[in-house]
Amino acid sequence: MNKKLRSLIFYVVTSLVCSLTYGQQQEEQQPLAQILLEIENKYDVKFSFETKTIEGILITSLPPNFNLDQVINQLKLITNLNFEILSKRFIAVTLKSNSDSENAIQQLEEVVVTNYLTKGISKTNNGTIEADTKDFQILPGLIAPDVLQIAQKLPGIISVDERISNINVRGGTNDQNLILFEGIRMYQTGHFFGLISAFNPYLSDNFTVFKNGTSAKYGNAVSSTITIRNSNDIKEKTNVGIGSNLLSVDGYTTIPLSKKMALQLAARRSFTDLLVSNTYDSYFERIFKDSELNSSNNKTQLALDERFLFHDFNAKLLYDIDASSKLRVNLINMYNNLNYNQVFTTTNNNFQSTESKLNQESFGLSTTYANVLKNDVNLSTELYFSKYDLYARNNDITNNQIVKQENKVEDYGARLDISKVVSPSLKINLGYQFNEIAVTNSEDIINPDFMSITKEIIRTHALFGEVVRFSKSRNTYFRLGARVNYFNQLKALIIEPRFAFNQKLSESFRLEILGELKSQTVSQIIDLQQDFLGIEKRRWQLANGRNLPIIKSQQVSAGLIYNQNDLLVTIESYYKNVSNITAQSQGFQNQFQFTNDIGSYTVIGFDFLINKRIKNFSTWVSYSFSKNDYHFENLNKGHSFANTLDLQHVVNASLIYNLSNFKLGLGFNWHSGKPYTTPTSQQDNNNSIIEYNSPNHSRLPDYFRTDISAIYNFRISNKVKANVGASVWNVFNHTNVVNRYYTNDSEDSLIKNDNRSLKFTPNVSFRLSF
Repeated sequence: MNKKLRSLIFYVVTSLVCSLTYGQQQEEQQPLAQILLEIENKYDVKFSFETKTIEGILITSLPPNFNLDQVINQLKLITNLNFEILSKRFIAVTLKSNSDSENAIQQLEEVVVTNYLTKGISKTNNGTIEADTKDFQILPGLIAPDVLQIAQKLPGIISVDERISNINVRGGTNDQNLILFEGIRMYQTGHFFGLISAFNPYLSDNFTVFKNGTSAKYGNAVSSTITIRNSNDIKEKTNVGIGSNLLSVDGYTTIPLSKKMALQLAARRSFTDLLVSNTYDSYFERIFKDSELNSSNNKTQLALDERFLFHDFNAKLLYDIDASSKLRVNLINMYNNLNYNQVFTTTNNNFQSTESKLNQESFGLSTTYANVLKNDVNLSTELYFSKYDLYARNNDITNNQIVKQENKVEDYGARLDISKVVSPSLKINLGYQFNEIAVTNSEDIINPDFMSITKEIIRTHALFGEVVRFSKSRNTYFRLGARVNYFNQLKALIIEPRFAFNQKLSESFRLEILGELKSQTVSQIIDLQQDFLGIEKRRWQLANGRNLPIIKSQQVSAGLIYNQNDLLVTIESYYKNVSNITAQSQGFQNQFQFTNDIGSYTVIGFDFLINKRIKNFSTWVSYSFSKNDYHFENLNKGHSFANTLDLQHVVNASLIYNLSNFKLGLGFNWHSGKPYTTPTSQQDNNNSIIEYNSPNHSRLPDYFRTDISAIYNFRISNKVKANVGASVWNVFNHTNVVNRYYTNDSEDSLIKNDNRSLKFTPNVSFRLSF
């Protein structure tokens, strides 16, 4: 463990001891009835409840700077009661049903910041960011509550190449993120090869983001963890929603089958194979401009006809077996398909046509059974299966060659989770997880004839446990846990401690300290730049203990939160180190493109956010600074050099206006250019290999983009609601270069290749719900 990390850990432990001592100063608790009376007088509202519902519940006074929405949210978490707003003045207080037992387990976790960026996004005392898509209002450039788009608005999270599903959290690659949909690990998260989120935004109920201090029950990912869930409640009435934008049509429904059973369904399909819009043209150019589709010899190509489509489907069955147990079954399917036909002239002036295709499909299934046992012990068991399949067939008429490639991942698992709320101040969580991942890679080439099939399997056994502790004053929150992993095929045992600490310093200030050690056995590599037609270049691989070791990470962060009078200011500094990465996983397009080595990267930085709300306006500015460096023993003579994902300065600014049924969002996005490698001024004409300067020594021009969106809600009738949305991505059509690399042409002349971001891209939507 290096000296910097030891020093940081010493600082963390010292801070925890001092803050825990401070947190034991107890505030006097009062009956809930008294607190509700004070709220009624202050906010001119009226609570309706049965006396036995709130009898015996004691809580401390709530912060005086909270608005009514914040007060209600806090009461829900602290008391584990339902607070239903019946009108502007009347609020009903009731006991939660047994179907809310999962929320009861989490009752020690409280929201410390509501409206983190906009309504529906909150920050909790365990260090996570949570979003309730039902309460979500609007973000610039978005006309739907897209969970992966929302995540990229958070400080410290960005997509370097502008793809929605390629999320880089504090300098990490996308494959280092754990993305769970209803407990299913997703190996594909986007349509249109990353430009559109593959998760239906209208059935997804909430999502949680861990940037650090991850719960011990989550493993096998060294960067962030993002969990996505649909609604877990059985509704009394059928709800239906349908809508369309310039790329796809979708629909969803929630159907109560009985008082104890309900079904949720959602489906979406593009119509890009039937109707082409300006939005489609922008997306197509962004993804396919630098791929095989545009690399053919234009002198002989007469025609190109492409057909692209995507669809997704997910379903959830909810069954409340009895008063103390429930069963949930989830299914998800995603599909991308690209077919393109080319027509060429031959040397004899005849015509010849070829057909190539690329398919990308994911399927996931999970079953969860939860039961409340004696003494309020909560038991949860989960079985899950995830499958990802990427297949490409490239018919290369120039070289008279056919190449078939496939990358397949099959992930099976089971998890047992036992939780007990010992007291209002203490919760214990223990569990076991078994996981088996199989990865198959195959390649079949005709001319020259070649075939290769490899399959690797890793089975993992993991024990995890954590303790959540509140001080009696509820000013101090502390979660301490660990995950013990045994990787069967690799004969490796790894222990991963994690912690989260939150201390209320005053009515306006909070201190937050987070830390974690994590590991990962499945990751993506980029073997050749033209893998899978040059469109989807990444393929999943498993650690083997030799040239692909187990990736490990260590991270610690400390931050301050100021929240007073609708002004929020947060600043968080962090140190992050990820070791045992391979050069093949970093996408080098320089002198290291076909060189493999094992190394690490280290990120030091901070995230800053200021958010002010004034009546119907909400505005925020975030700034992130980071320094992200590689270190490979055999690359660059062992000297450190800038990470390919090193964006040293990132600024986001947004203005949100919300008036009744109309919402407007305007946002500006700027960041410094990413590193790239330039060729030397003098090239050896007798050598077809490009000679380069120092790796990643130059930087692309700064990136700038302006987005705007608007949504208007209205009613067609008493039972039918509608909304119209419009957005423009890159309003000023600014040309942004997101990647630059160099190649040689047939005459060994140097060619500069620039990958450009999305140009001016409009979109409109219309939705009905009833």
